[in-house]
Amino acid sequence: MSELHDLTALEQGAAIAAGETSPAELVDHYTERAERLNPSLGAFVLLTGDEARARAGSVQGSGPLAGVPTAIKDLNATAGVRTMFGSRLLADYVPEVSDELVLRIEAAGLISLGKTNTPEFGSPCYTESAVAPPAVTPWDTTRMAGGSSGGAASAVGAGLVPLAQGSDGGGSIRIPASCCGIVGLKPTRGRISGAPMYGEITGLATAGPLARTVRDAAAFLDVMAGRAIGDPFWAPESARSFLSSCDVAPGRLRVARFVKPVIAETDVDPECVRAWEDASALLESLGHEVVDIEPPMPRDAVPTFETCWAVLTGLSTVNIPEEARGLLQPLTRWLGEKGEAIGGPEFGLALGELRRIAARTLAELAPFDVVLTPTLAVPPLPVGALRNDADPAADFEAQKRFTPWTSMWNVTGSPAISLPLHVTPDRLPVGVMLAAAPGREDLLLGLAAQVEDAAPWLDRHPPCW
Repeated sequence: MSELHDLTALEQGAAIAAGETSPAELVDHYTERAERLNPSLGAFVLLTGDEARARAGSVQGSGPLAGVPTAIKDLNATAGVRTMFGSRLLADYVPEVSDELVLRIEAAGLISLGKTNTPEFGSPCYTESAVAPPAVTPWDTTRMAGGSSGGAASAVGAGLVPLAQGSDGGGSIRIPASCCGIVGLKPTRGRISGAPMYGEITGLATAGPLARTVRDAAAFLDVMAGRAIGDPFWAPESARSFLSSCDVAPGRLRVARFVKPVIAETDVDPECVRAWEDASALLESLGHEVVDIEPPMPRDAVPTFETCWAVLTGLSTVNIPEEARGLLQPLTRWLGEKGEAIGGPEFGLALGELRRIAARTLAELAPFDVVLTPTLAVPPLPVGALRNDADPAADFEAQKRFTPWTSMWNVTGSPAISLPLHVTPDRLPVGVMLAAAPGREDLLLGLAAQVEDAAPWLDRHPPCW
């Protein structure tokens, strides 16, 4: 007999609309699962069951996800709800206002069950902070969920919520999606507002959806997308909803593919290569042309990206007094101090060069509709395998080897999606990544939905399901 969490988010929304279930019943069901399973998963840093039950009694919104439970990443301010940003420095911080993104999710009638686990200030690609247990993949709780949206991905992968919000500055949605066997979409730069703080000045990071299916992710993107008054830049509006784009046949596409790592010299695990090869064959069987290319972004672009990434961390640490810096984790302190040491002219030059690198990369890819790579260089690693508090520089290099493709699409501002197409012989999920030109989420989602229809993964469940 199927359980409520077996239903997709869209099926749950339809069941609410038809009177077959209620927001309160869904909140109770998922809260019970979260309370029972979260101690072994590290998915949530805070559960807000009482607030969720109160909201379930007066759901607003009329869209297809109204009344459906979700969760908010611990990097997004939520009025009246403790938001720690993964840091001991903010362990007691309760915002007075919510991010625009949070307000849109609430206005659409979705009900948050709490705040999901994230590393300190969302910097690393693993979720191992000092304020909560590590976030792990539900497929093997000795292995990492990835980061920085590791808690969100673990929650969705384990069926603690049907979908969740994440954010991605160098792969932080797609990395945990691959580790947890779900769909993770990084939208186009400017697709989702960063109001009211606008703290991301490089253009690398954006919010986005994590979900079990492509259509659920598309429906959640419809909720989150759109500019706010005052946004410094925004993506062009789509001619149709992102959900409806999933039902538009993409036609015959030119798919560029490469497997050579971009930002680090590293070996690629045979299972990740196999996933990429199988995805290539699947795309060809669907009528698409698959063409091998060399990586379109040169390796010498990496120091420019790292300068901008360090400045982003430095902006989080620059006002922290010396006597409080001992509360920071070693990686945050090391990277933040690197960022603080970068002068304004140096940062401005790096940002300009990053724009030129993006332009050259996009020009080289212009003859193609989408690009296919692995998502990660290896399947999910054991907890602690990347973290190195004694040598943060080595930690940073290990992260680059783990995820040598994802950050390229943050530089270009392109939409990119990780799809859970492969499972290793020992039952670990492995994602593959598709990316499209900026503004073309419609094309990317149409293709991703076609791939899911041809090779569905919805009935593939982790042991805790």
